[in-house]
Amino acid sequence: MTFRTRVLLAQTPLAVALVFVAFVAVRTTGSLGAAANAILEENYRSVLAAQRMRDALEALDRAALFSLMGHGALDTATVDGQLQRFANELAIQQGNITEPGERQASADLAARWEAYRASFDALRQLPPEATVGRYFAELSPRFVAVRGAAERVLELNQDAMLRKSAAAHEQATSIQTVMVSVAILAVLFGLAAWSLLTERLIRPVVALRAAADRIGGGDFAARVDEIGTDEVGQLAATFNAMADRLDRYRRSSLGELLLAQQAAQSTIDSLPDPVLVFDAAGDVLIVNRAGETLLGIDLDTGTATAMEGLQPELRTLIERARSHVLAGKGPYVPRGFEEAVRLASTADGDQYYLVRATAVYGERGNISGATVILQDVTRLYRFDELKNDLVATVAHEFRTPLTSLRMAIHLCLEHVAGPLTDKQGDLLHAAREDCERLQRIVDELLDLARIQGGHMQLNRRRLPARQLVETAVDAQRAAAAEHHVELATELAPAMPELEIDPDRLQLVFANLLSNAIRHSPVGAVVRVRGLAEDGLVRFEVIDRGPGIAPDQRESIFEKFAQGERRGGAGLGLSIAREIVAAHGGAIGVDSELGAGSTFWFTVPVRGHDSPA
Repeated sequence: MTFRTRVLLAQTPLAVALVFVAFVAVRTTGSLGAAANAILEENYRSVLAAQRMRDALEALDRAALFSLMGHGALDTATVDGQLQRFANELAIQQGNITEPGERQASADLAARWEAYRASFDALRQLPPEATVGRYFAELSPRFVAVRGAAERVLELNQDAMLRKSAAAHEQATSIQTVMVSVAILAVLFGLAAWSLLTERLIRPVVALRAAADRIGGGDFAARVDEIGTDEVGQLAATFNAMADRLDRYRRSSLGELLLAQQAAQSTIDSLPDPVLVFDAAGDVLIVNRAGETLLGIDLDTGTATAMEGLQPELRTLIERARSHVLAGKGPYVPRGFEEAVRLASTADGDQYYLVRATAVYGERGNISGATVILQDVTRLYRFDELKNDLVATVAHEFRTPLTSLRMAIHLCLEHVAGPLTDKQGDLLHAAREDCERLQRIVDELLDLARIQGGHMQLNRRRLPARQLVETAVDAQRAAAAEHHVELATELAPAMPELEIDPDRLQLVFANLLSNAIRHSPVGAVVRVRGLAEDGLVRFEVIDRGPGIAPDQRESIFEKFAQGERRGGAGLGLSIAREIVAAHGGAIGVDSELGAGSTFWFTVPVRGHDSPA
């Protein structure tokens, strides 16, 4: 009987035990899937409907508040759309009654909604001078009542989901106990049978392993007694022949070179992050074990095709870092987590890596290659995502109370709540300005969160570049007049049409112009220049402010960076950079201390999204 046959027979009891355990697992875990589906089918739709009703209700209340603040009449299409949205979701909720008390809660919600809708329709018919009193006396309390009823429906279904989840957890615990018991019995049976069949197989293998360990420790004189004529005996003979050759190599200069190469390979193999070493021509020379495992690079297939199996985004980043170093530009260091590349991993989920590179120098100090390291930043990347989500959530929650605060201050300044003294008026004016500043910060935080979350969509349309500039300048003339600064434009005669998102680029212009106005001296002229060159349109905003220090010209485009230009949250230039990059352009600054600054950005004439 061959060694292979004996091994297969030894594994048969374990295979039978595994099949039995798998059968029990399939039968017992099927109930868990049914429990999870029940939670989704019975409660999730009601939770979703309650949340959407709450969103629609808050949208109606905001519309009423903005109308009371004097921002124009109610938008009939928007209001009707939100009313219909609430009614649709209410109908869905009433058709999905699954929990005790939910029918009464839904009926209470419907009754309060009808009262609120009647008050809202009545408010729309009143003259402007009578709407404020009616809002606070009737509509606002009914808004609170409807929202409370929706929250009650939401809480009922959320509590039900928690109860069902707990029940499923208890069921899973019971199933786990059963599975553990079955597995233990199966394993004990399999081990008992397996140990009887494999006892005789272990001895020659142990001897072979002991000899291999001695050779691994440097004792190349170790040999294995040839045992039998089966595969183990043949392996012992082959092992002894290999040991003889290794001993001869070890005593030669070639062997020493191989040992040095193996030591270098072992060193980089010990690193947990993928490491690739390129020669001056850009071919892969060395890759460590992490690189082979994670990236699937196999140098046995040839260095020229080693990177062909990489995903395009990763290959582009590695080639960019390698080219940067080989061109003599110094080490390649990523700007931040926005350059992290995502790699899918079936074991630990998605992982994120930053590409770094440094030069390999020859004996004469010349660059003979490049070392590229993929740094695992998965935990830091997820912490950064959590931070961004937290900032976005806090900013979103600020909106409603901030809107109420702005409305209250506005009503006080309009003497709706009674006359004000001059000092009270000054204080409220200052408070209103601070509210407006806080509103801008909240908007910037939400814009930044959308950009970082990849939710920024460009609504492109064709627009003359001249019209884009003139619109941006006209929007800032009031602010320029308030700061006693003059705005001027210098546009090339033949400015082309651009395929852009005008609203997004207006945000870029608004940020650059507001900064220039705020930091220019009284009587200065802020110039907006535009010219077309090589398929691009370059816009420049030139001020005569104090200038920017050389060590701050790159960092001012980072998040929360302000430098000497304070006055906001430090997000405007970061948002501007992301918007310009989304259009496929670039942004920068040229400045000289004491002589002003020139902020510029470019936009392709034809629409082109950035590859990010």
